[in-house]
Order: sequence, then structure tokens, then C-alpha cells
Amino acid sequence: MSELDFPDHEYLTVKELAELLRLKERKVYDLAASGAVPCSRATGKLLFPANEIRDWIEQAQSGGGSARPAEPRPPIMLGSHDPLLDWAIRQSRCGLATFHDGSLDGLQRFVAGEGVAAGLHLHDPMRDTWNVSAVSKSAALQDAVLVLFAKRRRGLVIRPDGRAPAGLSDIACLRLVPRQAGSGTDRLFRNLATRDGLDLGALDLADVARTEDEAVEAVRRGAADVTFGLEGVAHSYGLEFVPVIEEEFALLVDRKAWFETPMQSLLAFCQTDAFHERARTQDGYDTQGLGTVLWNA
Repeated sequence: MSELDFPDHEYLTVKELAELLRLKERKVYDLAASGAVPCSRATGKLLFPANEIRDWIEQAQSGGGSARPAEPRPPIMLGSHDPLLDWAIRQSRCGLATFHDGSLDGLQRFVAGEGVAAGLHLHDPMRDTWNVSAVSKSAALQDAVLVLFAKRRRGLVIRPDGRAPAGLSDIACLRLVPRQAGSGTDRLFRNLATRDGLDLGALDLADVARTEDEAVEAVRRGAADVTFGLEGVAHSYGLEFVPVIEEEFALLVDRKAWFETPMQSLLAFCQTDAFHERARTQDGYDTQGLGTVLWNA
């Protein structure tokens, strides 16, 4: 290891470190997530300080400890945007901040320790299951639990004066508001569109929307004809809804954070009459199974 050929720049990329250590890139991500290797996410991607990596390797060679203590997770809810969850976080005054940029982004950031929980709705088309396949593939998830938040109806959102499509295969001539790559909605839409024979390359696309509300609001103001959205959001904007699928929205939660004040305050609020009334009047939601454990690391 002492003869490893380090690149002549200050930081190493994931690929460079993997090549240096003769590991797969996935293993490098796992080492970074567990705090076992010095790394930085200051630029939004993983970088490894070359000098600290040298020290880390020499320490391992000499029999010293090779892992740094894991830093505390910040009180941030990551992952997919859900209007009911967003409302509950605010109303509960639990102290959680939110960073919603899609299910896959949330899962990756959770693995990297950037938040205490992540909202996910990731469909496995081969098994026709939700979320468990995605989280169980990550070897770095060792102290986390996946619990159900709600089941939600998702489908086509259109204006009342528009022509109602019968299904996904009927939107080829309509202008669509897409969701960002890496979101659970985008991945689900692409899988279902392929199943139904919809030519994704021929679609007329509006600007990408990064939240459920942003996508539906674009249809309401006429920037597009249709989006693949939630029933509750569609009706809150006075739009029509054509159901396509019922999905499971789950929370991946750090085990230690589960018992701390922010998550406990949020979970307690989700048992109140105020929450149940909001869920009841938010069309397309079923929260009867809220808190059911779906997977345990």
C-alpha cells in the first residue's frame, strides 16, 4: 500500500479512490457513509482529501484505528416531497428541516448521513413491491428502519376543460410536466409508460417540476396539459384526476434519531385528531397503516 500511486491533486474522486484501493465504487460509497474513510461533500459530491487518505492508509498499515467516529446526523427530512408529511412537519413544530429532491437523491443523502429520515416511494416493477428492494440493496444501511407513512393514489392530472385521457397511453398528444430524474415519480412514470407502450421520446415536455405542488400548479396555470401527480394535490388546485396506481410512501429513519425529540414529536402529532382529519380530507390518502415496520436493518 505504501507504493500506491496517488494522483497529483488535492482531492480524489470516488472512481480514483476505488482504483487506488482496488475496490468497487459501491464499496467506497459504503466506507464514506459509515465514516470509515475521510471525505467531504462540500461541492455536493463525494471528494476525498489526498493527504488525509494517505494518513488513513498508513494508520491502517500500522495497526491503528481506521474509522472516524460518525458525525451526528442533522435534523433534516430528505427524499421525496409529500404534501401531507410536509404539513405535519410544520404543524407539529418538531424542528425538522426539509430537503426534498426525490426518492433516490434522499436515499443517497441518507446513506451519506445528511439527514435523520428520507421519504421514499420507489417501485420495484419486477416484484411489484415498494421501497424495500431499494433500501435492502445498500450495505451501508445498518441502523435504520423503514416504516409506512401512507398509501396514495397517483394518476393523470388535467384541467376540467381538457380532454380526459383514459390512461398513460392516451397522453401522447398532450404537453406533460415531467418530474426530475431520480425522483420516485419519474422512475414510476417511465416504467408504467414502457409497460403501456407510450413512446417517451415523442412526448412534448414542459419544464421539470421538483415537487408535487409545482407539477400540478403548472397544469393549473396552463403551462402544460397533464402531469403524473397525486389525487389530493390535483383536487386542492381544482383540477381533474384520472387514477392510475396506488403507491406506498414510506419513511426511512435512522434508528437513533427515531427516539430523539424531532422524530418523536412528528410521530406523536401523526396520532392526533388534527392529523387524522387532515388525512381524511386529503383525497387519495390512506394512513391506516402509518408506522407499520416494513424493513429493519
